[in-house]
Amino acid sequence: MKEFVVYTVARIGLFVATYALIAGLYLLLTRGDALPVLWPLLLAAVLSAAASYPLLAGPRERFAASVERRAHNATRRFEDLRSREDAD
Repeated sequence: MKEFVVYTVARIGLFVATYALIAGLYLLLTRGDALPVLWPLLLAAVLSAAASYPLLAGPRERFAASVERRAHNATRRFEDLRSREDAD
C-alpha cells in the first residue's frame, strides 16, 4: 500500500509542478492576462504523463512488484484452501 501512495503522490506532484510551470510561463509571456482554464490543464496532463514515464520508473516498478507479490500470495492462499477442500 505504501508504494501506491508514494507513486500516486509523485504523479500528482509532477502534474502540479508542470501546471505551475505552464501557468507561470503563460502569465510571464502575456504580462498577467487572464489564465485560460482548459488548455493549460490539458497540456500539463500530457507533459506530466510523458515526463512520468522516465522520471517515476523506480516508484512504478516498486508498486508493480508489490501488486505482483500480493497477487502471488492471494493465489497461494486460494490454492491452499482448495487443496484442503479436496483432502476432506
